[in-house]
Amino acid sequence: MKHWDKFLAPYKQAVGELKVKLKGMRGQFDLIATHSPIEFVTGRVKPIASILDKANQKGIPLDKLEEEMQDIAGMRIMCQFVDDIHHVVSLLRSRNDMEIVEERDYISHKKTSGYRSYHVVISYPVQTIQGEKKILAEIQIRTLAMNFWATTEHTLNYKYKGVFPTDIQMRLKRAAEAAFRLDEEMSLIRGEIQDAQAFFTRKKELKQEEKD
Repeated sequence: MKHWDKFLAPYKQAVGELKVKLKGMRGQFDLIATHSPIEFVTGRVKPIASILDKANQKGIPLDKLEEEMQDIAGMRIMCQFVDDIHHVVSLLRSRNDMEIVEERDYISHKKTSGYRSYHVVISYPVQTIQGEKKILAEIQIRTLAMNFWATTEHTLNYKYKGVFPTDIQMRLKRAAEAAFRLDEEMSLIRGEIQDAQAFFTRKKELKQEEKD
């Protein structure tokens, strides 16, 4: 267990730092009263059991985990609109505190299951008392609708071990298309939604000013 604690320590540090930095990006948009492409950010380090399961499935030797398993440290950025996803990707590309090593666009090229998301794999430098250590981390960027579908599919995957009955497969695909149509409809009324959000934000600020 001590071996795993030592191995996972830089990944845990990276997740903590990336949460602060990515949430900070959202805060900067709030400061200038501009729509933030980031709704919220989550992060986690993959549990040991999941690391071992994936290593077994993918044929990754345990001494090659650092080089070949890209999602031991995982971040998710939730967006309100599909266009926001591309904005976030552009912001990540412009940063100099991380290096993008791979991008996978499952929005333009969805998986056969119906899964949609944008994956960015980064090399991130963690500062330790032994010096700098670069680790791989995966950032998944998706809309709230995409995340709802993906979370549901992931939960079902535990039950069916990846082998879904035909009727469940069809329902999941239909649900994925419905989620994508929802995203498209929300994009069409994006201006109205943002105007309403700005109105309520300003109303809230005025009420607070009156109290002060």
